[in-house]
Amino acid sequence: MVSSRFLNESTASNFSAAFYPPCSSDNDPDSLTSQFNKHCLSILDNVCPVRTRSVMAVNSTPWFNDSLKRQCRKIEPLWKKTHLHVHLLHLKDLLTSFTFAVRDARVSYFSNLVSQSKGNPKVLFNTISSTVSPATPTASIHSVTDCENFLSFFVDKVNKVRSSISPSALSPPLPTPTRPIILDSFAHVSLPELTKLVNSVKTSACPLDILPSLFKSAFQSMGPSVFSIINVSLVSGQVPAYFKNAVIHPLLKKPSLDPSLHSSFRPISKLPFISKILEKVVAKQLTAALDGHNIYDSFQSGFRRAHSTETALLGVSNDLLTHSDAGDCSVLVLLDLTKAFDTVDHLLLLERLRDWVGLSATALQWLSSYLSERSFSVAVTKFRSSTPSLTHGVPQGSVLGPLLFLLYLLPLQHILSSFKGISYHLYADNTQLYISFKSHEMSKLQLLCTCLDSIKTWMAGSFLQLKEDKTEILICAPDKLVPKVRDSLGQLASHTKPSIRNLGVTFDPALTLDSHVSSLVRSYFFHLRNIAKLSPILPHSELETVIYTFISSHLDFSNSLFTCLSRTSLNRVQVAQNACARLLTNSFKHTYITLLLLQLHWLPVNFRVHFNILFLVYRALHGQAPSYIGDLLTPYTPSRSLRSSDQSLLVVQHQAKAKGDRSFAVVAPRLWNSHP
Repeated sequence: MVSSRFLNESTASNFSAAFYPPCSSDNDPDSLTSQFNKHCLSILDNVCPVRTRSVMAVNSTPWFNDSLKRQCRKIEPLWKKTHLHVHLLHLKDLLTSFTFAVRDARVSYFSNLVSQSKGNPKVLFNTISSTVSPATPTASIHSVTDCENFLSFFVDKVNKVRSSISPSALSPPLPTPTRPIILDSFAHVSLPELTKLVNSVKTSACPLDILPSLFKSAFQSMGPSVFSIINVSLVSGQVPAYFKNAVIHPLLKKPSLDPSLHSSFRPISKLPFISKILEKVVAKQLTAALDGHNIYDSFQSGFRRAHSTETALLGVSNDLLTHSDAGDCSVLVLLDLTKAFDTVDHLLLLERLRDWVGLSATALQWLSSYLSERSFSVAVTKFRSSTPSLTHGVPQGSVLGPLLFLLYLLPLQHILSSFKGISYHLYADNTQLYISFKSHEMSKLQLLCTCLDSIKTWMAGSFLQLKEDKTEILICAPDKLVPKVRDSLGQLASHTKPSIRNLGVTFDPALTLDSHVSSLVRSYFFHLRNIAKLSPILPHSELETVIYTFISSHLDFSNSLFTCLSRTSLNRVQVAQNACARLLTNSFKHTYITLLLLQLHWLPVNFRVHFNILFLVYRALHGQAPSYIGDLLTPYTPSRSLRSSDQSLLVVQHQAKAKGDRSFAVVAPRLWNSHP
């Protein structure tokens, strides 16, 4: 039995017709929110009351609809009754038509699934995966006690991390920068702007509020009430308590894990839909202030516009290839944090927002209210745990959480930049450190050890803990020098690996990405075999969408790094793309592949790589790429007036060895200057 509100096509219109803005001159955001919720709930109880109905087991053939069932029931009775040959022939005709009807219904079902999820790759991926793969086990929760057990596990896990940080390890305070005030209040948002924002927000449901789809459909009538709540909150510097209560849903990390263990699950936090609208308004204004005053760390690529894992990896790989070309050895260190977002200290965060960012007055007061008195509970179906307070950590599942975490890490750049000769790059809570040196300068590695000690000390003082077992080190040096470099690393030598997985890409010492290509091609053919099961029942356009979601999008992921690939590795990736083309066109193995790719308007792999690099260069030249990418490109300025002066050419760097020729700083200008 399931109790729920079952919406239909007329629910939104009926809700809008019954909704009227509550008459209130109250300037308290909590009171306005309470009135709004009560009003919405009373209307829902009238137009869409909660009903309880029995739900059958999951249907393994959802395309087998009522029409087909009725046709199936008409087939046998007549022949069983008479046993006449004419009725047997009629039965065979009915069976044939029934088979075709089932096939058509199945094709229509999957076609609709793909077309409805076309604009959302994540939903499409999950939908197809659930169709071709076994169902993922869910959390076994059958009582409030089960919810409480999950709650205790999640809370204890974070508390253990916090308590493991020794007070004696707290770092001395860093010099407070002289930062002018960049934002002291949040501006009012207009109703048209709010409407546009609501339409752009993804519909993520939370058990605490009305369905986001209904919220968006009826926003024309609800808009003035939401408008009042948000603007009163911005002006008063207070966040409604209702917005600060999260519902946690346990989600299995991997299908292969044991669902009976709490450690196999991760907490997925869901906040009220209306709270995300308020956070979007604040995030937009805060981000504009941060960009306008250049507050971000230049080498932080997480959760930032025009930044990505690809640009972060491109910057690091370019430096490593350039130093290798110069005959230098390099050591790359990857650091990761334990429950980083959950252990953030609220007082330290507010201090850094004031001192390192430049927030004050109502803006800082609003963020203080946003962080304080938060709560959460574990809820699955009709069972729900108690609601403890959330005293540390940035809110998970929120809009502002990732942004606040980046600002919490701002002092780290002061520490890292103080070690001359050590380069770094951050992606959210992932840190990459690398140092390059000549073969006779092994003593420089002691500086790397000192830098790591300083990082650990600062992180302990910020209630952040490094995952010691996840620290990985890659040595990029000639084979004969690797043992000497490893010995010079001291205690860090135990963390060296033959290859490391860095933001989704596997790096090897020679930076050939051979290991990455092997895992990539293996993944391609795994998905291709699953997609082949659907190819007989999907139209061409839907099949192409599925192939793009599962394979082509992964082919394009960080493929600007593929300039490092050997011809053999590049051919392996091309073979995978060829297999996709043959499946999509239902062609034979020996069909001329160039014609198939031309027919599909698909660029071969090497041209896809070139296109991606050229697109990144274009963005960099127009200020739409990270500054560390733009710094690798130098516009060509001839010493005298030439016809090439107005062609926007770039200076091509010339390297002494082959490795440097594969770096972005060399490949990108060559491609840019050669394109028509």
